[in-house]
Amino acid sequence: DAQGVYQLAMLLMELDTEDEASRLLAADALYRLGRLDDAHKALLVALSRRPQSAPVLARLALLQLRRGFFYDANQLVKKVVQSGDTACLQLTLDVFHEEDRKLLRSHCHTRALAILRARPDGDSGAQAREAVSYLSLAIFAAGGQASDSLLARARCYGFLGQKKTALFDFNTILRAEPMNVQALCGRALVYLSLGQQKEAVNDIISALKLDPGTVVPEIRSLKPEAQVLITQGLYVHCRALLSQPLDTGAPLSDEDTQSLLATGEALVKLDAQQPGGHILLTDVLMAIGSFEEAGAHLQKTLTSAPPSEAARARLGLLWVKKGDMLAAVQDLQGLVEKDPRDLGFLLHLLEPSERQSLTQAAAQEASTLLEAGLPGQALGFCSLAVLAGRDSAQHLRMRATCLAELQEFDRALRDLDRVLQEGAGGGDPPMQAEDFCSRGRLLLSLGDEAQAAGAFARALELAPTLAVSSLRERPGQGPTAQVFQHHGQRCLEAQRHAEAWTAVEKGLLVDPEHCGLKRLKARVRREASSGCRLH
Repeated sequence: DAQGVYQLAMLLMELDTEDEASRLLAADALYRLGRLDDAHKALLVALSRRPQSAPVLARLALLQLRRGFFYDANQLVKKVVQSGDTACLQLTLDVFHEEDRKLLRSHCHTRALAILRARPDGDSGAQAREAVSYLSLAIFAAGGQASDSLLARARCYGFLGQKKTALFDFNTILRAEPMNVQALCGRALVYLSLGQQKEAVNDIISALKLDPGTVVPEIRSLKPEAQVLITQGLYVHCRALLSQPLDTGAPLSDEDTQSLLATGEALVKLDAQQPGGHILLTDVLMAIGSFEEAGAHLQKTLTSAPPSEAARARLGLLWVKKGDMLAAVQDLQGLVEKDPRDLGFLLHLLEPSERQSLTQAAAQEASTLLEAGLPGQALGFCSLAVLAGRDSAQHLRMRATCLAELQEFDRALRDLDRVLQEGAGGGDPPMQAEDFCSRGRLLLSLGDEAQAAGAFARALELAPTLAVSSLRERPGQGPTAQVFQHHGQRCLEAQRHAEAWTAVEKGLLVDPEHCGLKRLKARVRREASSGCRLH
């Protein structure tokens, strides 16, 4: 009841002629009654008493906008802004009609943008602070929900270094409009400046799924170091998603697929000259089964001379899909020694039958090169067979042989130990005996004679005839007997008579006429403590 409010306000003014609140109440009632000229006169009286009163200035500005006096309105709004007292205006503005508040909001927002676009005379921070005041007034006029004004103010706060305040404005927008791409990008940049890279990447990805055309220019507008942080974060996120089926066995969801495609395409747009984005997008396309499209895109990375091992490996995967295993192993083997995890991801995209065929082709190529005396060229194919064949004993043995020929004895020993661990619970004793013979030879090459003697002894226990034959061939009858003799002597010196006796017995199996072993046997018998059963 505006008329009733007006009458009460007049009564209050009669009781206290200095009461500004009553005068403003009367002016508001006159406005609601449509008596704009009378409201204007009442406000001028109030202004004469308090020239800098923001509530009075704001009301006058609204009335002048309504009456079409835009110059006067602009001067009044400027005074409100200069007063710095905009926070008290929310209740004031609630009195006015929506169309009048829209006029004020539009005026203040436009003025703020003009300030921001103007070339700064000196202090750009002062320019941003002035724009914030206009934008705050525009936001109050809109009842707190004005995404364009909130967005502009958040960016100003970010420029002024008030990051938490900027974050508050971005969050306000996104609560009302979760799909606001510019707010997502803006919040991502604030997160990045706060060191929260994961949150920044999540916002960028959400924005990319909605409108990549807006996001890519936003990222390009950043400083180079910030661009690097964002692109690195995007790469890491995509690689983690692509590795998910390997780590958990769970397939990619539709949402993850959409995210990967949007991010891969954006990375290509950000720097088409770098192969990383093209390779990532190729991987995404292959992961979702679009192999033809992946092949077409991969060609863009193969224009460099020579193409990277990563690019060639992906071409090799496409050869597998076409059934050309010989071409496939040639392209895939180059990556296996450099980045086996990356190759593991590619192999995961193959069907079991394709993987088996690839394993056989790699093993055959490795065998051919080893027979030709080219272990250096064979190594990549050996490793491809091991990885594609899921660490089968056959392929581990072949790679151990290759590594031994290349004198990489440590790596060869690791492969052979994996074979022996797999077969520890059972298996073919003659094959295990040969493995222990090979292990002993590698240990000798590494200078570990004691461990070598143990490996030879184990081989002789498992399959004596086969082991004797193998050891007489390599390292030879005399050298093998000497290994056992030295080990037996060390055991005897340490008073480990039973171990010394075992070493002598095993050595004599290989060379029954070895004089040193015979003498050592007699010495062990003499020096054995009483009651010690040696045989």
